[in-house]
Amino acid sequence: METLTGMERTHNCGDLRKSDEGSSVQLAGWVSRRRDHGGLIFVDMRDRSGIVQIVFDGSTEGLDFGKAETLRNEFVIGVRGKVRARSEDTINPKMATGEIEVVVEELRILNKAKTPPFYIQDGVDVDEMVRLRYRYLDLRRPEMQQNIILRHRVTKIMRDYLDANGFLEIETPMLCRSTPEGARDFLVPSRLNPGQFYALPQSPQIFKQLLMVSGFEKYFQIVRCFRDEDLRADRQPEFTQLDIETSFLNQDAIIKIMEGLVKKIFESTMDVKIETPFLRMSWDEAMTRYGSDKPDLRFGMELQDISEYVKGSDFKVFASVLDKGGQVKVIRVDDYANIPRRELDNLVEYVKTYGAKGLAWIQYTEEGVKSPFKKFYSDETFEQIKQATGCKTGDLLLVVGDKASVVAQALGELRLEMARRRNLIDPDKLCFLWVVDFPMFEYVEEEKRYKAMHHPFTAPREEDIEYLLTDPARVKANAYDIVLNGVEVGGGSLRIYRSDLQEKVFEAIGLTHEQAHAKFGFLMDAFEYGTPPHGGIAFGLDRLIMLMAKRKSIRDVIAFPKTQSAIDPMSQAPGEVDEKQLRELSIRTAVKKK
Repeated sequence: METLTGMERTHNCGDLRKSDEGSSVQLAGWVSRRRDHGGLIFVDMRDRSGIVQIVFDGSTEGLDFGKAETLRNEFVIGVRGKVRARSEDTINPKMATGEIEVVVEELRILNKAKTPPFYIQDGVDVDEMVRLRYRYLDLRRPEMQQNIILRHRVTKIMRDYLDANGFLEIETPMLCRSTPEGARDFLVPSRLNPGQFYALPQSPQIFKQLLMVSGFEKYFQIVRCFRDEDLRADRQPEFTQLDIETSFLNQDAIIKIMEGLVKKIFESTMDVKIETPFLRMSWDEAMTRYGSDKPDLRFGMELQDISEYVKGSDFKVFASVLDKGGQVKVIRVDDYANIPRRELDNLVEYVKTYGAKGLAWIQYTEEGVKSPFKKFYSDETFEQIKQATGCKTGDLLLVVGDKASVVAQALGELRLEMARRRNLIDPDKLCFLWVVDFPMFEYVEEEKRYKAMHHPFTAPREEDIEYLLTDPARVKANAYDIVLNGVEVGGGSLRIYRSDLQEKVFEAIGLTHEQAHAKFGFLMDAFEYGTPPHGGIAFGLDRLIMLMAKRKSIRDVIAFPKTQSAIDPMSQAPGEVDEKQLRELSIRTAVKKK
């Protein structure tokens, strides 16, 4: 096999331009496509920078044309040749290098390749499992390389911006103590301490707070985190986040710095203008208007309450809901009163997946009102609803009645689904939003207790502290999430920095003094030595890059991701280990060998 000895690369394939005409160049890369025209062979040659057309002419003195005839897709080659301008009628405006080509004088085949299981090109139509099985080939495709390059650029901008603002990048441990609050931990057995386990970090939360106790004041880290939970398109068992913590700054100051970071990232990588400050909305308002704490603001279709108009009737569905303190809400779909009945039936099943018992509707048509509950209400009531919701003839109202949480989730998801079906979402629009004033706790019915909505280190609002133990549902947190186009890309809060207040929060979520100190004693002890007020935020890097690259899954912006079953089809991880390793770790499994 040949080597590049004596043919060191002088240029990248995608960097050549008309200004290089007449230059002698040496290139190295992959055969992307080959076209044989008898005495001429045209090859699209690819490296990370892009593609350039190279030409093998059988009449070129000293060229081994027979070797060129053996070239196949994905062969790795090195060439020496001269840049020439293409004739007017052969210019390819779709290629950055489309005005020139390289006439090859010497070819070296550095490595041959088997026929790939799919084409190495953008927009390839192949099952994702095949792409993941051959991820090293999938990553050769230009669109995938651009995603990873974008990721690199974003992380560099993050580091430069935070460094310029006085932040220090500090690493925190990967082997930690297990803290069961939150998602499941990935556990790591300790060989030196039989029967004991480390946990991989779900976040560096406690350690970054300890760094504030240590007086570093401004910390950040681009860090890997791990959660053993069920996966979706925007979840992975291991993921990356930009983790930030700072002392002596209030919520407004932290938000201002973060908006500057986001502005810098988007304007530098996407060449778009980002207006700051971003809109802010309370959690209560977001849930009331959009049924979601991460609303997509690229379109309207807000939830509207019609409980006042449908109460006191013989329609048992609404009457029962309202008697139990529930609500009846609608979303308005403009110009869709003629929705096919089959689609309405489909939407009924759709909302049931989000906890609703059913779906009703009102169609304001030219022929009059059509509704499954029309006979229970007067024409005047339907006219009042029409006026209150801003409906016009031709519009459709979709109606859900249930307890508030179910109405919010069902109608919130239905709102998104109808926007997709009606093509109301502008894919190029960027709508940033801060959601603030979250509830401090949420009640877990199965466990008959409250748990922290974010985490138990979030500080409650000063005015709500007195209700921590008497009325936890009333307490609001000093928490803030940043949302982009309906996706939460970051979340943070001001933290508790007094041990007495931290004790109260642990008590509110059902931890005894002994349990709290067994799990978090070192943090509680640290609070006794002069802890500054502090707060922070973490950005989900994978989600952020996914949105910037306009991809539907974070797997497309992670070099080597896992499937939704937490499996790597390429390396076949996770896998079994031999008995000797288990014995060294003092572990015996309950799983029977196949």
